Amino acid sequence: MNLNKVILVGRVTQDPQLRNTPAGVPVCSFGLATNRIWNDRTSGERKKTTEFHNIVLWRRLAETASQYLRKGSLVLIEGRLQTRNWEDQSGNKRWRTEIIGEGMQLAPKSLSPATGQTESFPTNRPQASSQQVPSEEEIPIIEENNPGDNPEGIKNNPGEIDIEKIPF
Repeated sequence: MNLNKVILVGRVTQDPQLRNTPAGVPVCSFGLATNRIWNDRTSGERKKTTEFHNIVLWRRLAETASQYLRKGSLVLIEGRLQTRNWEDQSGNKRWRTEIIGEGMQLAPKSLSPATGQTESFPTNRPQASSQQVPSEEEIPIIEENNPGDNPEGIKNNPGEIDIEKIPF
């Protein structure tokens, strides 16, 4: 079994460029930066590296990306790796590895560059008040059958469907 799957969450490095192939198929390309943050085991120092990825989207996904994504936008891209090669004008062989996007999730508008947020999560969240938290009576409790409970579970509840009585 083979698997070629990529899932990235990062920030767009330049406004997406929408073009059309000679056959009229929309294609969009842009850069995506992902960060990795860790603590060095020897020094305890916090370290950070950034990877840059080439993203290519096709058809309706390309049109959506060009419409909603801007430099700095936070986005999740799901797709596959693909490396293509060609010969440049000087006769040198060139390679480019790209992520061919098959799915995309846009971040909430609160994390978009228009709000001025540069962190992955907003830092000025409103504080939770006691009015926002539902009382204990409003929170439904769903429990599994405990020993000693009716072994039939909720089947005997008149408002529930008994799956044993379904005719197929």
